[in-house]
Amino acid sequence: MHRGPHPVPPVLTDTERATLTTWARRRSTAQGLATRARIVLHAADHPDHSNTDIARALEISRETVRTWRRRFLERRLDGLLESPRSGAPRTVLDEHVERVLQLTLETLPENATHWSTRGMAAASGMSQTAVSRIWRAFALRPHLSESFKLSTDPLFIEKVRDIVGLYLNPPDRALVLCVDEKPQIQALERDGRTFPTLPGQVERRAHDYLRHGTTTLFAALDARVGSVIGRCVERHRGEEFKAFLQVIDSSAPGDLDVHVILDNYATHKTRAVQDWLVEHERFHLHFTPTSGSWLKLVESWFSVLTARQLRRGSFTSTNALEAAIERYIALTNAEPKPFVWTRTADEILASVARFCERQVRAASVPALQGVGAGSDSGAS
Repeated sequence: MHRGPHPVPPVLTDTERATLTTWARRRSTAQGLATRARIVLHAADHPDHSNTDIARALEISRETVRTWRRRFLERRLDGLLESPRSGAPRTVLDEHVERVLQLTLETLPENATHWSTRGMAAASGMSQTAVSRIWRAFALRPHLSESFKLSTDPLFIEKVRDIVGLYLNPPDRALVLCVDEKPQIQALERDGRTFPTLPGQVERRAHDYLRHGTTTLFAALDARVGSVIGRCVERHRGEEFKAFLQVIDSSAPGDLDVHVILDNYATHKTRAVQDWLVEHERFHLHFTPTSGSWLKLVESWFSVLTARQLRRGSFTSTNALEAAIERYIALTNAEPKPFVWTRTADEILASVARFCERQVRAASVPALQGVGAGSDSGAS
């Protein structure tokens, strides 16, 4: 088979070989450039190989080998780099991007608490579309804000380790329950007028409703199994909490210790509750840190209950509301699914430490100045 004239093998200088080897091996190199470097290196190391032989060895097309060998012979290393692409030149330059970022991160508008794309477009002299693209590229969302609260509990570390230890490594022969109350659940009788869900349209309900009183739910979530002990009452005083502890006592197997995780609400620490605990030595209370409700797994179950039963439910009386809650508790216990805690105490404390460090650094940054107050606003 006639293959035509044999291509001229490239002769590499030491600098060219080092550069090509780096391109071929470095992980951060674009794959196209790495392939071109391998073509030239193979051709230089095997001068007797044809373009077909190189294509077969590198598992690429013969035309690709021919193109880049020719480009290298004509322009050396520069020939392997991408040529400028056709099309209109860039209209958003690096200095434009830098200006938008500087205004977004270091200033505030004069007439608002945060930047909008229209406001930034007017301040920077760019189009709203360009501002939107820059913000997306750098994951900036000035219109969003989140709140946070740090615990000031002097025993924060000890309490976190105690409660997380109960979740991840519960004691032998013990029941770990996360207990809380959901107060003032309203029995709302909603207007029956409804537009059902349709393609392209969410369900629509009339806003009107009638109030028929409230109830309070005490719930104890089994951290290991996911089952729930629940009781609805009219009020949530220490007396009702003590009565709920008695419900737990009668429900829990008598040969198990009971570890109860709960918050620092005053009704959990009344004299009547303390006297009851003295008489029931198998009960051990573990209090979350101040402002540490995120450590209570039962809050997750309350969220599910609200989403699936309460938020869109219609109840003509508190009895109907309590019956719906009791039905959902029964369904939960028929097929219990635990909320699995995964983070260790060390991971939580390290995350809190990093957050505090960021707050310290942020506090050292000078307060933002309104754009309209300075000459750098760019607004007309």
